[in-house]
Amino acid sequence: MTGFVLDGYNPQGFYCEMQRCAATAELRQRLGHLPIADFQRRTAAAEQALYDYGITFTLYSANSAVDRILPFDPIPRVLAAEEWRQIERGIIQRVTALNLLLDDIYHEQKILTDGVIPADLILGNANYRPSMRGTGVPHTAYVNICGTDIIRGGDGVFRVLEDNARTPSGVSYVIENRHMMLRAFPDLVDGIGLRPVEDYGSRLVAAMREIAPADASDPQIVLLSPGIYNSAYFEHVFLAREMGVPLVQGSDLVIEHDRVFMRTIAGLHPVDVIYRRINDDFLDPEAFRPDSLLGVPGLMRAYYAGTVALANAVGTGVADDKAVYAYVPKIIHYYLGEDAILPNVETHICREPESLRYTLDHIAELVVKPVGEAGGYGITIGPKASRAELDECRTKLLADPANYISQPCIDLSVAPTLCDGGVMARHVDLRPFAITGKSTWVLPGGLTRVALREGSLIVNSSQGGGSKDTWVLEP
Repeated sequence: MTGFVLDGYNPQGFYCEMQRCAATAELRQRLGHLPIADFQRRTAAAEQALYDYGITFTLYSANSAVDRILPFDPIPRVLAAEEWRQIERGIIQRVTALNLLLDDIYHEQKILTDGVIPADLILGNANYRPSMRGTGVPHTAYVNICGTDIIRGGDGVFRVLEDNARTPSGVSYVIENRHMMLRAFPDLVDGIGLRPVEDYGSRLVAAMREIAPADASDPQIVLLSPGIYNSAYFEHVFLAREMGVPLVQGSDLVIEHDRVFMRTIAGLHPVDVIYRRINDDFLDPEAFRPDSLLGVPGLMRAYYAGTVALANAVGTGVADDKAVYAYVPKIIHYYLGEDAILPNVETHICREPESLRYTLDHIAELVVKPVGEAGGYGITIGPKASRAELDECRTKLLADPANYISQPCIDLSVAPTLCDGGVMARHVDLRPFAITGKSTWVLPGGLTRVALREGSLIVNSSQGGGSKDTWVLEP
């Protein structure tokens, strides 16, 4: 293949930041003078390095578990400083409101009494934890690590697609993608003026210290992982190293007198803060699922006694439920008296009869999502679905409407992406990561996920998506 990287690139009528944003001019010029053959050669070397470094995730199927790299696209996504300021402000506003919501629903429940959210949507939610009633958390920071999924439509407007307030993953790829760009493509990065991403680990440790029990003068922090068979295990190892804290599994911890201890070769060592990458249900077999082998028996006793902090707090899943998501603009206005800086995608809550009727009548035009799923599973994209798939979706909606929402099919923005046939337009989204202790800090950029299959709108790694380095330019 001859020519230069951007020769013949066509966004196919979709919104493309590379072409629309003046801030990309310098990068466009550099790519426009870079031979495609050299670019492909360096990309292949970078992908081999990712595998050699063990930067992988585990893809599970019915019959196998395969370690693979998250496909890395070397053409970065560029966000101008003023665009990033809007995203950053919107995320801080959103995380603040979600934390106020969680504090309210686990205490006075004023928002339910005032009818802003239907009470049964919260109290009947599978992720609502009645045992958290009356349990306070430092700085009202229930969601310490949040990943907010953002899309950009054909109008150029950024909209929030969903909130990830439990155990969001992907930040390791943000940092490793930047490292890879610096190693493999220094000629693209040099002198551009990028906001750094390397201090995520130190920011996370600082927040963990801020939420530690008050009597912990030098808090011991650990990262609790389900273990090597978890699809995000690479990230757990990566973050423990970045934070400089022990990586532990449930069997490494023990509870004595409502206090958490870590087993070490020198004996038991007290633990003050646990950054847990295990969902609520598996945290403590005494409190939740008795068949869980991943958690720590008695952990919740210690948590309720206030001798250990958990990040994220127990019960945060109710805040990232896809049905609750539809009310977030109202939640922001209720607690903060502000309009949402980042709007939601229009959402129809199928538990409501009128929304169900609308969804059934327009099912071929809408995206239908189960409220509790993640990873792109269970989604029906009406315009791309077969008649049989639409019929199956209709049956599921009628059987359990409360389990579904629907949204219009957004023309996601695209970015130039290196494919087998050259540089093609592929759809992208963005997952910035916010850390909250006493205050909220947002990692500049985030994980740009790219749908590598032509025409696909599903960017999730479990569904064949890849990632890009996200460049936030200095002001």
